[in-house]
Amino acid sequence: MSAPAPRSLGRDDLVLSHFSLDRNHDLGDRIATAGDAGFAGIGLFAGQWMSLAADGWSFERLRDELDEASVCLAEIEVLMHWGRAEPTADQLAFEQTVWGLADAFESRYVQATGPYEGTIDDAASRFGSLCDRAAEHGLVVGLEFLPFTNIYDAGDALRIVEAAGRPNGGVCVDIWHHVRGANDIGLIESVPGELITGVQMNDGTLRPTAADAEFDYKDDCLRHRVPPGTGEFDVDGLVELLRSKGVDVPWGLEVCNDSAWGRPAHDHVHAIAHSMRTVLERATD
Repeated sequence: MSAPAPRSLGRDDLVLSHFSLDRNHDLGDRIATAGDAGFAGIGLFAGQWMSLAADGWSFERLRDELDEASVCLAEIEVLMHWGRAEPTADQLAFEQTVWGLADAFESRYVQATGPYEGTIDDAASRFGSLCDRAAEHGLVVGLEFLPFTNIYDAGDALRIVEAAGRPNGGVCVDIWHHVRGANDIGLIESVPGELITGVQMNDGTLRPTAADAEFDYKDDCLRHRVPPGTGEFDVDGLVELLRSKGVDVPWGLEVCNDSAWGRPAHDHVHAIAHSMRTVLERATD
């Protein structure tokens, strides 16, 4: 059975985001495990693909692996240079890798994050240009707010997206950065449903467990996430809100947890899928 078409995925589909496993986790195992757990697609960090391609991986091999598991390449991670006044040659090469993957696999989505240089008007202009380049490859772009950048919350991301005014540009809502950042549901409510182009689900404690003197937000968010519905976040409430807004994009599962990295993927990936399906089943009751 061939993989589903990435651009046909919607609100009933699950995507295993790249960083739910170690960034260099064996790609064949990532794909096979995602398929075994019933994910419709995976995300792929373009940096890993660049390394694998240098080692001899081809698009043909990747396509065979995806088709064997009935999984598509739904999303590509992550463009961070777009907000710079003068991106480096390496950053531009990374972007070209993203476009090549999108063309080969008709991927739906690419993630973008800050920071940006200059004013918010500068950010909007550069984000609009990024969206134009992505549109040439059939991609929608999700601008993710990250509290350790100057795109701190959903309001910041929305201002850039609306000012850019591109039909393929929108906001990515990651529940971790919502809860552990501004934690203001009104900011999510203010984003029109059609401008939510990406969703990333996970769970965790409402507050960091590390002592304040030791706490590093970025490190914490890459180490301590748990499957949706198994922590303290209002996962059900966010799902209900997004559905009420008519958001029709796949559910990206980004459950970064270093206790699962470096180990066989099966248990972690299956737990993620099972937990999210349980949340979605509650939302339809």
